[in-house]
Amino acid sequence: MPGDRSARRLLSEEVLIVLSLSLLASAVFAILDLLSAPIAGQTRVLFRQDVELATQLTAIVFGLAPVALVLHLVRRSGDGFASMGLGSPRVPGDIGWGTLAGVAVSAVGLVLYLVSVELGVNRFVVPVPPLGHWWTVPILLLGALRAALLEEVIVVGYLIRRLEQLAWTRGAAIATSAILRGAYHLYQGWGGFVGNVALGLAFGYAFSRWRRTWPLVIAHFLVDALAGIGYILFRGTCLFDTCLI
Repeated sequence: MPGDRSARRLLSEEVLIVLSLSLLASAVFAILDLLSAPIAGQTRVLFRQDVELATQLTAIVFGLAPVALVLHLVRRSGDGFASMGLGSPRVPGDIGWGTLAGVAVSAVGLVLYLVSVELGVNRFVVPVPPLGHWWTVPILLLGALRAALLEEVIVVGYLIRRLEQLAWTRGAAIATSAILRGAYHLYQGWGGFVGNVALGLAFGYAFSRWRRTWPLVIAHFLVDALAGIGYILFRGTCLFDTCLI
């Protein structure tokens, strides 16, 4: 029966997502940990560099489990992906606006970051995976895509939509989303907090105005990708009194 197949598919998705957010992830990382160093009585290290790459890829894959959960819940509730701004991509418009926003945010963010580090209110952040490997840039790009999907789908598309359904005002929903974005960037320092709150307000307003999340995903991807590639290219360069180590 088609209805039975649909129900089984939903349940299968649910099981896979729940495990990916919990013990399946732990099991895979335990396997990788086992392969990364000898066991007592053994003298051979098993594929250490390959395991490091596998660990990076595994972290990216399981890092997307919350996004899968959100998509599953939205589809199961009957709201549809378009309610979160994830309807069919409008390729020219989404890419164009996303690219424009990404370049603008990168330029403003770089200035704010350097000033914040100079003032001592921000930590120096190394925005790249381990250097010196053939997979450094591919993992950087995959990590940027993971972060873009995780943050924009959950913190903008999902959260603002759900808060609206809870009868929150548009301003309160956007402000909550922005403050959350700033809070989980506090590891960078106060400059990272302020900058990401401002970014969250801009992205939240854009979502509430146009109900599109794809341009935000593209913009976020470009910001993280450009930050990492810029670090690789200009490592050792000094701007003001801040040097890219």
